[in-house]
Amino acid sequence: MTSVQRPPIEEHPDLAELRDRHDRVAVSSRGQMIEALALLTGLYLAASPWICGFNGFTTLAVNNLLSGIAFMLLLGGLGTSYERTHSMAWAAAAIGVWTMIAPWVVAGDVAHTRSITSNLITGAVALLLACAAAAGARGRPQRVQNATAARQGTRANPHDGL
Repeated sequence: MTSVQRPPIEEHPDLAELRDRHDRVAVSSRGQMIEALALLTGLYLAASPWICGFNGFTTLAVNNLLSGIAFMLLLGGLGTSYERTHSMAWAAAAIGVWTMIAPWVVAGDVAHTRSITSNLITGAVALLLACAAAAGARGRPQRVQNATAARQGTRANPHDGL
């Protein structure tokens, strides 16, 4: 019996293409805009109890502080590879959904107009930014690449966008 030596998975060409695609997205203006807006959204979420004046509701104040910090860490540029960025974006989306329902779920009587309005708007923005980050980490669809290639007079690689 002979043993076949296979290269490690880290050297697989498809994985290298995913990493290259992630690097292109991360340095694009769209990727940088999403990252900057995510940092601002997380910062606002963390400080919102004191900005909007519902810091007396300690459970929601602590919840927003921790959720805001977690959101900033997840989408704040800490994902250095495709796999981490994609999964971290979905975790950030879960934080956005949690932010929207938190005034009704956390303990205590915290569902007041200021807290509800702040959390609904911030959670919706967080959810949209997280979905945009997940879509950006995924890459451009093939039809967009074909249209771009047609305008430039070149032929798109059929394996891009998979």
